[in-house]
Amino acid sequence: MRSALIVGTGAIGTSIALALRARGVVTHLRDTDASAARTAQDVGAGTTAAPNGTVDVAVLAVPPAAVATTLVALQQEGAARCYTDVAGVKALPEREIEALGCDPTSVVGGHPLVGNGRPGPLAARADLFEGYPWALVPTEATANRALNIALTLVSLCGATPVFLDAEGHDLAMARVSHAPHLISTLLASRLRDTEASALRLAGKELLDVTRGAGASPALWADLLSANAAAVADVLEAFAEDTLGAAAVLRAPGTPDAAPLLDLLRKGTQGQVALPGKYGVPPADLATVQVVMGDDLKQYARFFGDMAAGGVAVADIVIDRSAHQGTARMSLTVSAANKPVLVSRLRRLNWHVQGGQ
Repeated sequence: MRSALIVGTGAIGTSIALALRARGVVTHLRDTDASAARTAQDVGAGTTAAPNGTVDVAVLAVPPAAVATTLVALQQEGAARCYTDVAGVKALPEREIEALGCDPTSVVGGHPLVGNGRPGPLAARADLFEGYPWALVPTEATANRALNIALTLVSLCGATPVFLDAEGHDLAMARVSHAPHLISTLLASRLRDTEASALRLAGKELLDVTRGAGASPALWADLLSANAAAVADVLEAFAEDTLGAAAVLRAPGTPDAAPLLDLLRKGTQGQVALPGKYGVPPADLATVQVVMGDDLKQYARFFGDMAAGGVAVADIVIDRSAHQGTARMSLTVSAANKPVLVSRLRRLNWHVQGGQ
């Protein structure tokens, strides 16, 4: 791949441009917001100058409802040999592309499964997609040449391609992303009238469950509307489970422990089914917790000690208690490396919670 046109210079589009630029691809930037395109150019994502001829791939980093109309315009100008998008739903754009009479042979639906939670080109990173899945949704009409170009794009961005059809993609997203986000938002909305003294008791579990509610309402309204039926199906099933749990808890007398245990065990089974980070099975991961002062110098010394130790860390979560001036660092490592890491940290006088 030698050249690309990125249409839409938000965080995702600009990150794709940065990743391609880092691998020698000439990238051209286009956006209805000229200032966003200039900002993306200023951070090194490419040039706002128009391509001199047809590029290898045009990436449509636009909202789902704008994919088809954007594609029509690009195909009419002969902008690229292959067209792909990054929309979080696939069935709606696919239907609209067909209805508008676009050439389907050069189109491959796409969706990188990552987001940094911040909008705009200044939030972009060249390594944003590394190690993450990237859904590719070709149709029966997609030509092999277009599919190969899309695969090259995903590879250059450091992601792993996952092939799905449009309906399968949207059902999967309803289950693993869209409905969970809406449930998170609904739960967070119940906190609006909660007394401040009660909210001070909130722990990491509530923060984790409601974190998604802080994302852009406008962006999520577009996604949920475009995948409404599949999300509604998941919510209705979840509502049945919720009402069933409420019925168990409201049973006369002391709630029967057996139904409660059954509900909780089903949740455990579902959680265990989730794949681990970076392809590591969850059973092979362990957590090490370190308590330290909530201070940048402490953080710097800690991460310096970690880097010198040579133990790979799959995930790091910092749980701060600002009013106490402390922080709990939760490190996810392979189970085999946990004893090594615990021993090293204790030798360096770090306060490790729990045993090996």
